[in-house]
Amino acid sequence: MKNLPKFKNPKLLKNAFTHRSYLNESREKLESNERLEFLGDSIISFVVSEHLYNTYPNFDEGILTNLRSLVVNTKSLSERAEELNFGEKLLLSKGEESYGGRTNQSLLANTFESFTGALFIDQGIEKVKEFLNDVLIPNISKHVQKKVFKDPKSLLQEKVQAKKQNSPIYEVLSEEGPAHARKFTIGVFIENKKLGTGIGKSKQVAEEKAATEALAQMEKTDTS
Repeated sequence: MKNLPKFKNPKLLKNAFTHRSYLNESREKLESNERLEFLGDSIISFVVSEHLYNTYPNFDEGILTNLRSLVVNTKSLSERAEELNFGEKLLLSKGEESYGGRTNQSLLANTFESFTGALFIDQGIEKVKEFLNDVLIPNISKHVQKKVFKDPKSLLQEKVQAKKQNSPIYEVLSEEGPAHARKFTIGVFIENKKLGTGIGKSKQVAEEKAATEALAQMEKTDTS
């Protein structure tokens, strides 16, 4: 796990990890991390956009936008938050925790944003860039090397549209496990035919895996 920046203001750091559900159970006078989340969202987008603009002068606006989306989406940010053990640091209500809040993808992504917002207030934009260059920016080059500039669902949608077929339909085939460790199995159907199946801890992850499998199946068909 990477080391987190040390905060000058410990209260601000605590604020970054305070989920609104915790306020009802705490006697402390605290503020939820939602305002910091709002700020962090914009700052992350700015830092990533600036990096993309300066690093890839030959990429047009469309590719830059797609790359930014791949790096700052909920799945990507939640994975970074998980790597940093943000889930363990969250202040949650007992109810939110029992429902798997510490591993909730959306909640983790929001916390990554609130932490970034807090870091900006505490130490300024250069420290934020240093942090993001360490934990988030490296993922951009991975997408570029693989020439993956769009997420699997967008790629599948474009491929289907090019064939003048109806848009892909994603259906939940099964849900298993307790609330804190849910597992979704999702199928993607094109023209009433199932072309891919994906399994994941969230519907979004399962849908992306299903789309990836469908793309592979369509590529086999096209080349056969």
